[in-house]
Amino acid sequence: MDITTCLKSLLLAIQQYRDSRTAQHSAQLQKQVEEVSSLKCDNLVSSGQFLPSECVSELVELAGNPNTSPALTSSIISLLAQLGSDDASREVLHSSYNLTSTLAAVIHHHSNTPGEPLVLQCLQVLQKLTYNTRTFQFTNYIRELISFLLTNIQSQNEDIIMPCLGLMANLCRDNPSVQCHIKSMENVRQFYRTLINFLAHNSLTVVIFTLSILASLTLNEKVGEKLFEAKNIHQTFQLVFNIIVNGDGTLTRKYSVDLLVDLLKSPKIADYLSRYQHFSACVSQVLGLLHLKDHDSATTVLQLLLAMCSAAGLRSQLCDVVFRPAGPRLRAAGHRQGPGMDGGPKPECGLALVQWLSSPVEGAEKCSLQTLQLLTELLEESLGAESVSESTLSFVEMLLPVALGLLKGLDPAKGDAHLRKHCHRITHVSTLLLALCCEESTRSLVSAQVSAQLCLSQVEVLLSCCHSNSPLTCPPPVSGNDLSQLCAEALLKTLELMSRLRQQVKDMETSFYRMLQDQRTVTPLSLALTSHHREHVQTGLALLLEATPLPDFPSLVLGESIAANNAYRQREAELSAKRVAVQDVPPPRTNTSMMDASSAYRSVSSLVEKIQTGMELQEPTKDSPLSEIIDVYEQKLAGFASKESRLQDLLEAKALALSQADRLIAQYRLQRAQAEAEARKLAGLLKDAERRREDLQGQLSSQVLEGERSKADMEELLQHNARLQRDSEEHQTLKGAYNALLNRFTDTERLLKELQAAHISLSKQSDTLRKSHEALQQHKDKVTAELQEREEEIRSLQLDVQKKNGDVAGLRAELRSREETLKEKDRERRDLEETVDVLRKELNRTEQARKDASIKASSLELQKSQLEAKLKQKEDELNKHSAMIAMIHSLSSGKLKSDVNLSL
Repeated sequence: MDITTCLKSLLLAIQQYRDSRTAQHSAQLQKQVEEVSSLKCDNLVSSGQFLPSECVSELVELAGNPNTSPALTSSIISLLAQLGSDDASREVLHSSYNLTSTLAAVIHHHSNTPGEPLVLQCLQVLQKLTYNTRTFQFTNYIRELISFLLTNIQSQNEDIIMPCLGLMANLCRDNPSVQCHIKSMENVRQFYRTLINFLAHNSLTVVIFTLSILASLTLNEKVGEKLFEAKNIHQTFQLVFNIIVNGDGTLTRKYSVDLLVDLLKSPKIADYLSRYQHFSACVSQVLGLLHLKDHDSATTVLQLLLAMCSAAGLRSQLCDVVFRPAGPRLRAAGHRQGPGMDGGPKPECGLALVQWLSSPVEGAEKCSLQTLQLLTELLEESLGAESVSESTLSFVEMLLPVALGLLKGLDPAKGDAHLRKHCHRITHVSTLLLALCCEESTRSLVSAQVSAQLCLSQVEVLLSCCHSNSPLTCPPPVSGNDLSQLCAEALLKTLELMSRLRQQVKDMETSFYRMLQDQRTVTPLSLALTSHHREHVQTGLALLLEATPLPDFPSLVLGESIAANNAYRQREAELSAKRVAVQDVPPPRTNTSMMDASSAYRSVSSLVEKIQTGMELQEPTKDSPLSEIIDVYEQKLAGFASKESRLQDLLEAKALALSQADRLIAQYRLQRAQAEAEARKLAGLLKDAERRREDLQGQLSSQVLEGERSKADMEELLQHNARLQRDSEEHQTLKGAYNALLNRFTDTERLLKELQAAHISLSKQSDTLRKSHEALQQHKDKVTAELQEREEEIRSLQLDVQKKNGDVAGLRAELRSREETLKEKDRERRDLEETVDVLRKELNRTEQARKDASIKASSLELQKSQLEAKLKQKEDELNKHSAMIAMIHSLSSGKLKSDVNLSL
């Protein structure tokens, strides 16, 4: 039987049971509930379909009805817990169907029997339902639930204490309204004392639940300062890390991580953790959990590491642990990975993170995104240092092929879920690559592995996902979780990466500018410029700054798109402020959307025909090209169509809200009737109590007289008891003295027996020693005679030894003289060898000096010949000068001539 048929049968059984609450209808309904429970109902609640929604609403209403039998209520709660197995379904059950209030009402109705299985089941389902979900204290039955939890936590029932503590930890975490309500209660101090006593409990889960509650309630108060002071906080750190690493189940590990995340929100405790001496070792052990193929444990560990990254003092220590090189065995394993992975020692912890990026484990997509976010923050911290370590560069070399592999495999034909998942991947991977591009050494690594063709193919696929051939299908600007918004964000991140690498990668600049001039980029760019996120606006402005100088950039279309987005947001704000009441449920949306699309398409076609024929828009065509005007009006019409579809969605939402309000009103009326019936019942009980009080008053007076008589008898009994007490004390004293004497007598008797046995053994030993003494005396005489003979032999041997010593002394003297002679010979030989070495060195120096002298002689001969030539030249010049002087002075006196000759 398929799920639709089962749900229809279940809905019919619910209606029959509501009409007639007979045992037969109850059994039939319980059977239908069990049949649906046996089917696989993943994401049934979060699908938004009408039939599952109606069934869940009816089941929740039946579970909250106190007239429903406990067995049927338990079956319904089990089915609802099965339907809320994933996070999205739990959120829908909590927010849309008020399952939390319903379960709290069931617990309130059975609060007198807290050990009942139904109550325990409700507590367990509530603990799963309220995990990481905020529940306000003014919600129905939440105050009663808190009172129930406080009462049973302080009880002695071990079976109910643990689920109560877990649920209380969920309600208190990040919930100021519940925290203020608990602090304002009268017995809060007693509650604190009970929680502090639980810190010594033998169950680590109870200890973690208790610490989580105390951290939520008292972290910023005096009690919390004493509890989490510097002396105690290291023990808390050690306990939490031990549970995270060695915990048996994921539940305790999750709450341990949540506790540490809450504690890290306090700057003082974050500083304590940064100075914790075992922090690096603990983080290494926590990262070791990533080697397990359990995505729940990996998600918990990555959540903790991301929380640690928010503290500045811990981020640098995390970088040291994650990027620390691995040991030899792991390095060898890294060399076997293949090409591109052998650039040096790889970080062991970082390798575990990289493995989760492409893990084939089911449900690992969230872990992959968390890992990308963590690596982005750690690499930003590491690359922001003065120098980048070799281990970091080696890690980046290992990371890049895996990260770029995540960009492949995008196929729009696989559906919206695949497209949404891949857009998240592209956004996170692009953010990581942009962080690596901030430093020169890592930018070169990125540019070596990123190609222009890869980025261009990503942009083309994302543009095709954002747009189709018709402008009517352009996605409207909606919330951040919308598929079009995700595609736009991934597209802009890819364009920003292309902008960073356009100078380093071949053909990247050409592809980047070509994409900026593509008209399809207008819608993502307008979404970014009108976004509420500062980072998206900054990215859009940076791309706009690059695109504005380009000749074919459609700036006019971009302006119209931005104006349409702003107008839609303004209109949406006005509609939400007016809160228009919806009277009738609108018809199904499919027909209206098709009619809107067809009418819009006809209007566009007519507008294009009029523009082409020149009937209208003749004046604007003088200033701008015809194609731009067509694009503007197509964009406007697409905006109007998207506005109309959004208004239709809003109308449907209002109708759904109205139906839910009617359901809540009916539930309120039912609860009010039950309260009035309970009030009448309590009034009758009050009258019965008054009558019983009068009867008890008469019985009390007679009991007072009997009490006085009993008091006199009691005094006499007390006196007699005192006498008996004195006699008993004397008897005990005498009994003690008798026991002491008896013990001494037994000890003395035992000692006497031991001494007699020792005497007998000693007499036997004396006889034995006497006999052995006589034998030894005889042996001594024999040995003495032999000793005298040996002494005579020794004397003769000594004489021989003296003679031999004389001979040895002569031989030693002769040997000594020969050794001296040999030493002199060796000394002479060494002197001769040294003399030969000196002569050889002198000969080498002489030979070298001879060579130098010959070289100098040849150079001097050359100089001599040169100088002779110069001297001959000078003599010729001197003869010429002397002849000239003689001719000049020939006319002078003879005295002058003789002087001249003299001087010459």
